Amino acid sequence: MKLAFLILAFVGSLVGQEQVPPNIIFLMADDQNTLSMGCYGNPEVETPNMDRLANDGMIFDRHYDTTAICMGSRANVFTGMYEYKTGCNFVHGDMSNQIWSKSYPVRLREAGYLTAFAGKFGIVVDGKGICKDEFDFYGGAKGQTNYATSKNFSMKRFAKKYPHSTLSYGAFSKEVIRKSVEKKKPFCLSISFKAPHRPTTPDPRFDHVYKGKKFTKPANYGRRYGEHLSPQSKQGRQFERFESWDYDKNYDEVMATYYQQIYAIDFALGMIRDELKSQKIVDNTVIIYTSDNGFICGSHGYGSKVLPMEESARVPLIIFDPRVESSGKRIRCDRLTGNIDFAPTILQLAGLEATENMDGKSLLPLLENSKEGGHETLALMNTYPPAPTTCMSIVSGPFKYTYWWFENDEMKPTEELFNLKNDPLELTNLVQAPKHKKRLEIMRKKYDFQLMHWKKEAVKGNGYQKYITLFDRYLDAVEKAKMLSSRDRKKN
Repeated sequence: MKLAFLILAFVGSLVGQEQVPPNIIFLMADDQNTLSMGCYGNPEVETPNMDRLANDGMIFDRHYDTTAICMGSRANVFTGMYEYKTGCNFVHGDMSNQIWSKSYPVRLREAGYLTAFAGKFGIVVDGKGICKDEFDFYGGAKGQTNYATSKNFSMKRFAKKYPHSTLSYGAFSKEVIRKSVEKKKPFCLSISFKAPHRPTTPDPRFDHVYKGKKFTKPANYGRRYGEHLSPQSKQGRQFERFESWDYDKNYDEVMATYYQQIYAIDFALGMIRDELKSQKIVDNTVIIYTSDNGFICGSHGYGSKVLPMEESARVPLIIFDPRVESSGKRIRCDRLTGNIDFAPTILQLAGLEATENMDGKSLLPLLENSKEGGHETLALMNTYPPAPTTCMSIVSGPFKYTYWWFENDEMKPTEELFNLKNDPLELTNLVQAPKHKKRLEIMRKKYDFQLMHWKKEAVKGNGYQKYITLFDRYLDAVEKAKMLSSRDRKKN
C-alpha cells in the first residue's frame, strides 16, 4: 500500500469516518447531448436513472468539452489540460508517457486506490498503448471498440449474458464494485461507453422503448437557422451530415435510434447503482456522469460534433456526492465548467493535490456552493481537419466568441459573438451590433490572451505550434498559408 493512502487512512482514523477516501465512479457517454435527457428538459425521452441521479446530485447547466471530439476530449479528461498541452488528438499524435504519468488513473493507483477502466480508452500512450497494465481491473479496447461484446477482447466473458457492449459495462462495473469491497479498498471506476456513437447499433432488447415515436425538433433545427453561421463551419463533414445522416428526411427514426442507445446507458447506470446499494457503499461513493462531446442532431442544419456550437460543445454533467449537504436538493449549477476539471476533481476526492500544470479546477467547491466558483473564461478548440473548420472559441460570462481564421477566394476571416443567456440557440450573431462593440473588444482580448497561453504552454511536437500562427487575428493570409499542408493550400 502506498504512502499517500496510508496517510489518508491514518487521518481518517483520527477524525472519523467522514475522512475515509470515497469510492469514485466516472461514467462517460460518447456523443450524448443535453437534449437527450429528461433532467435537461426533454419530456419525450426515457432516462429514469439519469434523472434520478440528477435529483440525488447536482446538474451542471454550463459544462463544456474544451475539445469536442473523442480522442482530444479523453486526453483532456485524463490529464486536466487543454488539448495543446496534452498533444493528443486525431491526426496529431499520441500522448507522451510523461504526461500520462500525471493523469488521474496513475496518481490514484499510486495513492492506494484500486483503479478500473472499461470501454473506449480513446487515446494511445507512447510505449504503453491503451494502458491495459495500468489498471487493477481492465475492460478497455483500442480504437472505437465494438458494439458486439464478444469482439472486445477484455470483455468477452460478459458476451453470453450481455451480447451488446453497453450493458456489459454495467456488468463489469458490478464485478469491480464487489471485488473492491472484498478487498476493503477504495476504488476509482472509469467507464467510457461506446454509445451512442455511430454506427447506430442499439441493443435490440430495448426496441420497444421508442418504437413508432415522434419527436419535437429543436427550435433551431434546419438549414434556415444556419445561414448566419460562418462559411468556414460549412466546409467540413458536419454540414453534409445533416443530409447524409438523414436528419432532413427521417428525423424521428434517426433520433429514436440515438435515444435508444442512450436508454441502454441509463439501464447500465441503474445496474451500477443497484450494486452500490447491495454492497452498502452508497453513502461513500461519488458518481460523475458526462459525455466526451455533444451531438448536433440537425440544429442549424448540421450533424455530428467538433464545431463550437452549443449542441456539440456543451454536454451533460451530473455529480452525486452523498456526503455533501446539497445532495437530494435538486440544485442546478450555472457556473462555467469544462472537461479539464475532471482530473483535479477526482484527485481532490482522493485527497490529492492537482498536478501543477493542470488547466482545470476542482468542481467540489461548487457542490458546497453552486453560485461561486468555476471558470471566468473557458477556451473551446477544434484542430480536426479540414483546415477551414479549425478554430478557437472563448466562453466568458453569457458570451461566446469564435474566430474563424481560414481565408480563400470564397471566404474571409469571420467572427461570431453570441449572448447565450438571451440567445441559447445561437440565432443572432452580435458582431455587427453597435451596442455590443465594447463586449466584442473584451472577448477579442480574452481570445488573444488564451492564444498567448497556447504559445507559452503548447507541446513542441504533434503539429500544435502552427495554430499559434493560424489562430492569430493580426496575421495576414500570406503568413498563414505557409502553415498549411499542400492539400489545404490548393483550396486557397
